[in-house]
Amino acid sequence: MIIKKTLSFLLFIFSVFSLQAETIKTKVKSDAMNKDIPCVIITPTNYNPSATYPVIYLLHGYGGNQNTWPDIKKDLSQTATQDSIIFVCPNGENSWYWDSPFNKESQFETFISKELVSYVDKNFSTRDDRTGRAITGLSMGGHGALWLAIRHQDIFGAAGSTSGGVDIRPFPDNWDMKKQLGEYINNKEIWDNHTVINQINKLQDGKLAIIFDCGFKDFFFEVNNNLHNTLLKQGIAHDYIVRPGEHNSQYWGNSIDYQILFFKKYFQKRLPK
Repeated sequence: MIIKKTLSFLLFIFSVFSLQAETIKTKVKSDAMNKDIPCVIITPTNYNPSATYPVIYLLHGYGGNQNTWPDIKKDLSQTATQDSIIFVCPNGENSWYWDSPFNKESQFETFISKELVSYVDKNFSTRDDRTGRAITGLSMGGHGALWLAIRHQDIFGAAGSTSGGVDIRPFPDNWDMKKQLGEYINNKEIWDNHTVINQINKLQDGKLAIIFDCGFKDFFFEVNNNLHNTLLKQGIAHDYIVRPGEHNSQYWGNSIDYQILFFKKYFQKRLPK
C-alpha cells in the first residue's frame, strides 16, 4: 500500500513537471536594444527533438506582455500538442513592433524578425524556413504581425491580425505611438511609412498567406475594412472575416481559433518532401 501511494505520488509529481515543461518562460537577448526580452514559448507535451515543428508567433496588444496570449487562451498547450505546433509569445512592450527612428531602446522589428526567430530555431526543433512560420497578434500586435510579415516575407510565410490597428494615422494621439514615431503633425511622412496599409505594394498575390478579422463594434473596424478593400484593388488574395464582437479578450479568444486553423492548413500544404 505504501509503495502504491509512493508510486502514485511520483507519477503526480512527474505529471505536474511535464505540464510545467510545456510552457517555457525565458529571456532572449536583443543585441539591437542591448537588453533581455521576456518570452513565453509553448511546446507540445510530446515534443520530440528528432521531429520538426512549425511555429506561430503571437503578438500582444498595447499594455500587454508575453503572458497576454497564454492568459487569453488557457488551452494553448493543448492546441500545441494536438496540432504539433510551437507557440512563441514575446514581450513587445508598447513598441507597435517597429524599429523606432527616435528610440534606440525600441527596435522590435529587428528583434522579432531576426533575433527571436534565430533564437527559436537554434534552441528548438523547428521547420526553420518561411513555410514553417506564421505570425499574428491582437490590436497593436495585429498591426505588428502584418507589418513584420509583409516586410520580411523571406522569414514568414503566413500572417494574421485580429482587431488590428492596421492604419495608425486616424489615431495620432493614442497608445504612445508618437513616442516611437514623433508627433504626427511634424512627422507625417514617417507615419505614412510606418502604417500597414501603406505596405501593400510590397505584396505579390499568393506569396504571403493572409488572414485578418475584426468585430462589428470594434473601433478598428473601419481601418480593417479599408485594408480589405485595398488588398482587393491590388489583387492580393486573403481571408477577411467580420463577425459580431468588440475590442476585448472574449473576441480574441474566439477569433484566434480560426486563425490557428488557417495556419495549420498552410503548414500542411507546404510540408517538406
